Amino acid sequence: MTTAGVDGERPGPGMSGRFEGVGGIGEPEGPERSGAFEVFRDDRGIPHLRAGSALALARAQGHNAAVDRAWQLETERHRLLGTTAAHLGAEAVDWDRFARRARLADTARRCYERLAPGTAAWVRAYVDGVNAGLPEGASRAPEFTATGLVPGRWEPWTPLGVWLSTHILFAGFPTKLWREEVARRLGDDRATLFATDGPGTSGSNGWLLTGARTATGAPVVAGDPHRFIEDPGVYQQLRLACPEFDVVGLAVPGVPGIAHFGHAGGVAWAITNAMADYQDLYREQLRRTADGGVEALGPDGWYRAHAHTETIEVAGGEPEPVEVVETDRGPVIIGEVPDAPDAPDVRDDAPLISLRYPPRVTGDLGFGVLPALLRARTVEDLDTALDGWVEPVNVVLAADTTGATLHRVAGHVPVRPYENRLRVVPAHDPAYAWREGAEPTPRTEVDAATGTAVMANERGLAAPLGIEFAPPHRAARIRELLAAPPGAGAREVTGPPWSAADMAVVHTDTRLASSRQLLSLLAWAPDLDPAAERLRDRLLRWDRHMDADSTDATLYSRLRADVVHRLAGHPALRPVTGEADPWRSSAYPPLFRPWLAAVPRIGYALETLLTVGLLPYEERLALVAASAEAVAAAHTEDGPAPWGEVHRVAPWQALPDATPEEVWPGLAGDHDCVLSTSSVPGVTDLFARGPAARYVWDLARREDSLWVVPFGASGVPGSPHHRDQTDLWASGRLAPVTTDWNLLHRTEETISMTTTTVPALRPAVYEQKVEGFGVVRLVPVDPAADEELLHGWVTQERARFWGMADHTAEQVREIYEFVDSLPTHHAYLALRDGVPAALFQTYEPDADPVGECYDVRPGDFGIHLLIAPAEGEGAVKGYTDSLLTAFIGYVFSDPAHLRVVVEPDARNEKALARMVRVGFELGPEIRKPEKTARLAFLTREALGLA
Repeated sequence: MTTAGVDGERPGPGMSGRFEGVGGIGEPEGPERSGAFEVFRDDRGIPHLRAGSALALARAQGHNAAVDRAWQLETERHRLLGTTAAHLGAEAVDWDRFARRARLADTARRCYERLAPGTAAWVRAYVDGVNAGLPEGASRAPEFTATGLVPGRWEPWTPLGVWLSTHILFAGFPTKLWREEVARRLGDDRATLFATDGPGTSGSNGWLLTGARTATGAPVVAGDPHRFIEDPGVYQQLRLACPEFDVVGLAVPGVPGIAHFGHAGGVAWAITNAMADYQDLYREQLRRTADGGVEALGPDGWYRAHAHTETIEVAGGEPEPVEVVETDRGPVIIGEVPDAPDAPDVRDDAPLISLRYPPRVTGDLGFGVLPALLRARTVEDLDTALDGWVEPVNVVLAADTTGATLHRVAGHVPVRPYENRLRVVPAHDPAYAWREGAEPTPRTEVDAATGTAVMANERGLAAPLGIEFAPPHRAARIRELLAAPPGAGAREVTGPPWSAADMAVVHTDTRLASSRQLLSLLAWAPDLDPAAERLRDRLLRWDRHMDADSTDATLYSRLRADVVHRLAGHPALRPVTGEADPWRSSAYPPLFRPWLAAVPRIGYALETLLTVGLLPYEERLALVAASAEAVAAAHTEDGPAPWGEVHRVAPWQALPDATPEEVWPGLAGDHDCVLSTSSVPGVTDLFARGPAARYVWDLARREDSLWVVPFGASGVPGSPHHRDQTDLWASGRLAPVTTDWNLLHRTEETISMTTTTVPALRPAVYEQKVEGFGVVRLVPVDPAADEELLHGWVTQERARFWGMADHTAEQVREIYEFVDSLPTHHAYLALRDGVPAALFQTYEPDADPVGECYDVRPGDFGIHLLIAPAEGEGAVKGYTDSLLTAFIGYVFSDPAHLRVVVEPDARNEKALARMVRVGFELGPEIRKPEKTARLAFLTREALGLA
């Protein structure tokens, strides 16, 4: 075994991994640092987890997610890796190709490597729980048997990849491709003609009532995120409790903590998509070199770009190669580099387009915010934490029990020209480069006059940061409902003032304000035949609510669809419709077709297209009249079915089952209603986007809070909690948030994890608090679990005295497996406040080759020490000396140890000087096969311990 140099300083207190205690809410008595945790569930199977520390709780969350959502987690892992086609087949190749070309997994690795040590330890604990729980979860999930898939191992960076792959399309960068096509075909002045909430975006509702507007005198925060409805759901109802915090909220399976919607007892928060633009597309000029490489044209001329080839395995098909190319702007996600070195650099019908997105540039995904949110007690705590948020860029509402409120934007929007937000821009032109820093994030005060704040993706607080926003109707309607006391302005509510239970009426409001323009044209449509006149009279009497039992709502949807198709066939739009529809273009990957299809674009922008700019008023009247007559002619005596029979949810499933369409519930609402169940006008009445959850956070009594998800707490088909919330969700009702531990069911006994891949959760052989430094714990090295960590340490130039610079990770693991097998030699990780800080090894000199180089005395005890590489800026003065204090304390805690022996490389003057400073006496130089070493000895007497 080689000897250690004692080199390197470590980062200052600001980078410490300690989870500072912030107190709990009814702090439970629970298992301590061993990693044990308890699982409770309420009557709907919603998990409530508690543990003795934040790290043990993170492990518990990962374990629970794996048990309850194993198939979903495995799906997400494959999505970020771009390996879904290996078990889902050819239909998944398009996503896999994008994930690989966009370098999602590599970006996640980069971001993980940049995490502060404490956050990294917390994420590792979560991953350790996932890996521990996956075998049990997979045994419950029939999808694994159906596909023959075996769950794979999660890496420490996997949660970051899950977050990234889940949100990479949130900013809607493919919309720039649509605008590019519109501008090219209809003219630059038409680029934003269809600007509205399109098929590629996701939105939400959120609102806040101050205590002046509520029955309790305390704030209420409520809302619902609108996302693609997935089965299992994209949000998991969850409670996380340890002595430091007690938080209920909606977690993202595969990601630790509670990011978007949470109630920590003292403070509650919620978000909506800010609709900010923070990703750019660059038109690249690339060429093949004679040796098969790739060059890109930049501001300073041609340069070598990164390029390598990967293979996508396809179930039931042939493997597909994919070339991954990255320029100085970012990964190339559209277009193929010509194979011939003399091929043209640019072809109009085959653009080469790269994607630039903040985490790829900065190496920061904002994960440090997640544990800080859990520890927040006040709005001020939350606000401070959110300063580090990266993506997606959100509007945030929050309130605490003191009555303080928060209304702000959080996230990273790069500084660059306005044109970058609008279109695809040339890569070689330096005018379109990103500047240093980020755009300031707007904030405002909650309106004291109304006691309310609303966020619904409209062009409001975040307007300076984006291009396209949702129509204002949802936000306006929520403000209208909240402006009056319950019972005066809202249907079926008693009051005033507002209670948490009253919020369901806002959630489920179905008024479709965007119908106004079409119905106005219908009212003035000339020369209608008798049947069309009857249809007109009926729709003009309609209350414009898209209620589930309304046949008028269905009739309106049919009229709207016909108008959409007539607009699509109009000569004014012919350059982007029919055979010219951009979605038919082979220039763009099929993955982006939802953003490029003309009919959905027309359907979502119908209100705008019927108002100004596109067609003269008389032509609009004539078009609506023709649609009214066509719909009336197709109208049967039985009339249309109620809206809820045709407007059914069509959830996305990674492995579609045999569930008939009619089994999925039908709902009220439509895309511009507060109940935003978003069908695609002109395409289908089914909806794939809608409320992925609903929540009401009551700051007076957390137990009066409410929530619901579309299906259930369990992702396991056949579980009693797989779809036991569907009826609640479909009918607009909510389930209570249970917070009393005595009302919960302990469904598993305390789970004790005696072995763990997370160092901070391993039992310590020694622990010492070093004043002004922190708590140092020594835990045994796990050769397999610590392989990556140790390999990263011992192969750095600064660790050259360790003698493993050219070792592979497997070789490093084998060495420590050998050490682990010896009764006389031991290897430990030294943790400072839970974060790996050093590698510490001990040995008995008479059982080691060093014993042949000097006269071993009884009580001699040898040590090796390698300080971990520094992370971040700055250093702690006396860092290594503080660690040595703990190491020496450990050695001399055994009275049989009388003298410490070290043998640093004789050339390592820094280590030798440090030893002398601590009290070691230098001995002779000795020659070993791998180096010349200098012995040094520290006795108990030298420390006054005799």
